[in-house]
Amino acid sequence: MSVITENTTGEYPTWIPVQFNLKTSPALSAKHVLNPDLELEESNNFGLQMVLPSYVIVKTTPSAPFIRTFQVPRRPSPILDFLWYPTASPYDPATFCFVASVRECPVKLLDATDGRLRASYSIVDHRERQVAPHSLAFNLTAQRLYCGFENAIEIFDVSRPGEGVRQNTTPSKKSKDGLKGIISALAFSPSYNGGESFYAAGTFSPNGSNIAMFSDEREEPLFLLGGGPYAGVTQLQFNPMRPHILYAAYRGQGTGQIYSWDVRLDMGQPCNIYQVPSSPSIKPTNQKFRFDIDAAGQFLSVGDQAGRVSVFNLNDSEDAVRHESGSLTGHLSPELQFQAHDDAVGSVSIHPSQPIFATASGSRHFLSYDGNSDSSDAEDNPRQCPIVKDSSIKVWDFSDTKLMQ
Repeated sequence: MSVITENTTGEYPTWIPVQFNLKTSPALSAKHVLNPDLELEESNNFGLQMVLPSYVIVKTTPSAPFIRTFQVPRRPSPILDFLWYPTASPYDPATFCFVASVRECPVKLLDATDGRLRASYSIVDHRERQVAPHSLAFNLTAQRLYCGFENAIEIFDVSRPGEGVRQNTTPSKKSKDGLKGIISALAFSPSYNGGESFYAAGTFSPNGSNIAMFSDEREEPLFLLGGGPYAGVTQLQFNPMRPHILYAAYRGQGTGQIYSWDVRLDMGQPCNIYQVPSSPSIKPTNQKFRFDIDAAGQFLSVGDQAGRVSVFNLNDSEDAVRHESGSLTGHLSPELQFQAHDDAVGSVSIHPSQPIFATASGSRHFLSYDGNSDSSDAEDNPRQCPIVKDSSIKVWDFSDTKLMQ
């Protein structure tokens, strides 16, 4: 686990980050199988923060390997996005909450203890219909909630439920730069400069410049990032220790690749492309694959359609590939890859203070149907009911001393 030691001068403590053993595959320390047909379910396994179609993993005691899950109350429409309050902790009930975006409903702030509604934030279009955002992000002070939807970002004061302030992202007379389409990803840089913070926004529009940098002090984008694949952006995240490095995941033709940019340098060309090794199972898909970066900014981990988890070493890639003189984009392979599930790994979450990963799997598979079959066989064929091969949550131990073999 991460530790804090006394500085040799006695003035400032020194933080030692978590050490991950990537020489061998990790040990499985806990597993929880999800049944989407069950009602509210309590379980005692291990917990990190992650989202599945119907289940949310809540934070529990970080010193013990337990998973605690509860099922989000059934909604009339799909959940588009989900986000924990930045300082959420079960030891501070006021902060133990999260926001969820449900199609055709206001954004809901829900209590993580029992799922009750704390507040709602309404986005209404020109026809007075409720609009649900596809992306959510809190600013660095957690006082404002940013919600991305088609051609705009709605900004709410968290302490004042109701309506927010709309910021259009399309090109205007003041600025030719802009983003068109659904704002599908938002991420704030951990750097804070004199009261001004910066954030990135990406869209589902499939073009090579569908990510822009913004300042919370102005509406127009600062600049666009180019050189990406012609695919929709599904996730954005900054390196916690290198706030100038931005990572982006894509769907469609960008499946299995994560791009990174150094926003201080040439914004028209990515620094590195982290490539998941090819497999017959990896094909262009619209399924989201959420990656995560550890608190020290050392490693990036992501799952794939084949049930594998890849771990990339960020220390080597950022220092060796990109220089101020400008070099070609690097294509990097994972330092470690292991088989985690029997189905697509849609989300990976890294514990902030222990060498532990949590992974979640599951995707819909439709049975093949022969159109020449008679009507009775067609009625019995469950082609309209997709099956799930592996819908589970697992926790992996990357320490030198494995918890469980």
